[in-house]
Amino acid sequence: MKIATFNINGIKARIDALPRWLDAANPDVVLLQEIKSVDENFPAELFEDRGYNVATHGQKSFNGVAILSKLPLEDVTRGLPGDEADEQARYIEATVMGDTHAIRLCGLYLPNGNPTPGPKYDYKLAWMDRLRARAIALLAEETPFLMAGDYNIIPQAEDAKRPDDWRDDALFRLESRTAFRRLLNLGLTEAFRARTFGPGHYSFWDYQAGAWNKDDGIRIDHVLLSPVCADLMTDCQIDKAVRGEEKPSDHVPVWVDLAA
Repeated sequence: MKIATFNINGIKARIDALPRWLDAANPDVVLLQEIKSVDENFPAELFEDRGYNVATHGQKSFNGVAILSKLPLEDVTRGLPGDEADEQARYIEATVMGDTHAIRLCGLYLPNGNPTPGPKYDYKLAWMDRLRARAIALLAEETPFLMAGDYNIIPQAEDAKRPDDWRDDALFRLESRTAFRRLLNLGLTEAFRARTFGPGHYSFWDYQAGAWNKDDGIRIDHVLLSPVCADLMTDCQIDKAVRGEEKPSDHVPVWVDLAA
């Protein structure tokens, strides 16, 4: 089961690029972020024609997450538990049944948090506390699950080309990295780093200042695996080349293969 996460930075802007990647990469499941579309305007037919079931949790002009799956989507829920007043469309869950395991998919678009300090950063850290609480609940249920998406977290200095430039940014502040580590310390596995070590691996390159041409990137798109899913993982890769194609997102897909 090939499961990918991809921040597409607007479905309208990526109306050609996303189908092109789907046709080439042929993932079974894709967790999308920043669709920037209300549910009724999301072009579901474009993906249904390719054999995908579609579930969205949209918001006008901002945020928005979705799941595309060649497997039936069961028990779809929208919104991260823990704050009924939170109106931002950043989280979606569904279950898919593989050959041997049912996998709970948690697709997320974690808040950016800038500027710091301030209410946006407070919201980011509170959101991460809620995400950790959700992971604890899923672990208690012994549900095989993964939490994948744009975490807006640079976990370590090696995950940025120029880490010193990010020291005071919400993506790399100590509190952010500590919150991410607390999530991992529940017993989750960061899929990419379980298989690939060292610097120079990024998933985001800004549109500004020639970042792509300079390979001036950061790694902020992550797949966290529950213990069962970690045991099932056979591969995890970043599709870096997608960033160099026509009208790309500033993010690229990250995917895992599970023997599920």
